[in-house]
This record gives sequence, C-alpha cells and structure tokens, in this order.
Amino acid sequence: MSDTSHGFGRVLVAVYAVFALAASARSIVQLLTKASDAPFAYSLSAVAGVIYIVATVALARSWRQLALITISVELLGVLTTGLLSVLDDSLFPDQTVWSGFGEGYGFVPLVLPLVGLWWLRRTASGADGQS
Repeated sequence: MSDTSHGFGRVLVAVYAVFALAASARSIVQLLTKASDAPFAYSLSAVAGVIYIVATVALARSWRQLALITISVELLGVLTTGLLSVLDDSLFPDQTVWSGFGEGYGFVPLVLPLVGLWWLRRTASGADGQS
C-alpha cells in the first residue's frame, strides 16, 4: 500500500500543510482587519485555506477518495479564480492564494493540485494491495 509516511508522499503532505497554514492565516488576518476592502477575495482565501487543510489531512491519513475530491475542487477553484481575476480584476483588489492562477505564490497553487492528482493516480495501484 502506498502512503504518505515517506518519500514523495511526505513532501506532498508537507507542501499542502504549508499552504493550509499560509492561506488560512492570511485570510483570517485579512478578514479580521480589513474585510470590507475585498470581502469576496478574502472569503475566497478562507475557502482555499479550508480546502488545503482538508486535502492535507486526507493525504496524511491516506483517505484517497476525500483527497481526490478535495484536490479536484482545489484545481477547479484555482482555475476559476485565476480566470476571474484576469477577466475582472476589480473582484480581487488584493491578492489571494488563487488569484492570477497563484502568481503571488510562484504559481505553486496552479501546479500543486496537478501534482497531487498525478500522485494519487500513480499510487492508485498500491491502494488496493497491488504493486
């Protein structure tokens, strides 16, 4: 069975944990200190933080189905938010983790769900006891 206790799986969980902390902490500070400046953007950052938290836990616990769903929602979120932020930047007067397809975070938010989905697919045969 393939898990996240070692190797690339552990690195993937660590990156998700960093993004869970970063997106959550940033959104909490923004919502508490200046929510009226960009309520849509800051609320979306909070949603992203929750998604990263759930994905981190799902990957760490090897809850594959939940990880697949969460990471798929994450990819949809970053693509939709990225497109919206390019088409109507007035929705995002301040940067979020997903605006501009994650450009403020070195485009890692765009690449991370692709890597996560790849890893889940790559390790799928190990999940059912096969090598």
